[in-house]
Amino acid sequence: MKKMLHIIGTGTATVTKYVNTSCVLDDGENLFLTDGTGGAEILKCFETMNLDWHKLHHAFLSHEHTDHFLGMVWVVRNITEFLELNDYEGDFYLYGHAEVLDKMRAVCRMLLKPKSCSYLETRIHFIPVFDHEERKILNYKVTFFDIESKKAKQFGYHLEWPDGMRLVFAGDEPLSPNGEQFCQEADWLLQEAFCLYDEEPLYHAYQYSHQTVREAGEKAERNHVKNLLVWHTEDGTFGHRKELYEKEAKQYYQGRIWVPEDGDVIDLTQTETR
Repeated sequence: MKKMLHIIGTGTATVTKYVNTSCVLDDGENLFLTDGTGGAEILKCFETMNLDWHKLHHAFLSHEHTDHFLGMVWVVRNITEFLELNDYEGDFYLYGHAEVLDKMRAVCRMLLKPKSCSYLETRIHFIPVFDHEERKILNYKVTFFDIESKKAKQFGYHLEWPDGMRLVFAGDEPLSPNGEQFCQEADWLLQEAFCLYDEEPLYHAYQYSHQTVREAGEKAERNHVKNLLVWHTEDGTFGHRKELYEKEAKQYYQGRIWVPEDGDVIDLTQTETR
């Protein structure tokens, strides 16, 4: 089975050189979107990355912060436009905890035109998920978990393919014990790393409930993760981020480290063995 990860964006909330963090899983026939970036740039990203909207029927929204939330409004709007033109087969399902879905539904009703709103709940479905709830989505077994955010309620997920390969999306705050229990010997861990450890005083990662590359590496190593992907970063190291982040992560983590750029496509079958 094809297992591709399209990196829509890798930046934190206030970056100007990166798109806000978002990604798409691609099995060759279907797409699964995680978070929506901060706005309409997601439409351009889908076009430049040759992602087919007609293959997108499932998405996950982790929390309400603008750099993850607002682009999902554009996703819903775009799909309702296809529906209005009778150019979209099937329905669209948006998963998230109840609070974030209530806000998404409310914003859509406030901002979208009446015709678009007519598809909400009929062809656009808001599916609330709960801590440790397991769902079958496409060909994946997905278990959602509360990351125990200190700022806004936020969920991550543990995703398993039929062949047993496992990926954990940890959200955009440091792993809590509730999330870390899903990471043991995971094939892939997608984890935020706001900045380099020595530059924490410059970027105030801890003040904003984030972590550094060092801590991301330490947690991946402690849980024997095979591949660690770090993102949701500052952009002051633009042009040198990959080499700098890899160098720091390798001091604390023995698996394979990935520091993607916006627009990268990763073949997840390139799993490192440990």
